[in-house]
Amino acid sequence: MTKRKTHTIDAAEGTTLGRIATQAAVLLRGKHKPSFVLYKDEGDFVKIINASKLRVTGRKADQKIYWRHSGYMGGLTGIKLGKLLKTDPAIVLKKAIYGMLPTNKLRDKMIKRLIVEL
Repeated sequence: MTKRKTHTIDAAEGTTLGRIATQAAVLLRGKHKPSFVLYKDEGDFVKIINASKLRVTGRKADQKIYWRHSGYMGGLTGIKLGKLLKTDPAIVLKKAIYGMLPTNKLRDKMIKRLIVEL
């Protein structure tokens, strides 16, 4: 049985999306612990506050597009990063962290320990 702590990360004014996402991914995965092993899920809980104050650098807000498909013909729709940051920054942060976690059976368990507050 692993002891899980709760880490709070403050996405204060001027903090970039990638910096917060990498910190959270390391904590969720448990790489900060000396008992880290690739095949075990020993990560901690991560709570991110002030997610609405995140920023992105360069022209990513206008150029990066998140795609989704409905499953029907012609059902491909996309939304730009800037618009999604204004409407729901928690989705952007979860997608960034989800992409940084390993693609195996543990990824869904790890992302459930993430809490994002606006």
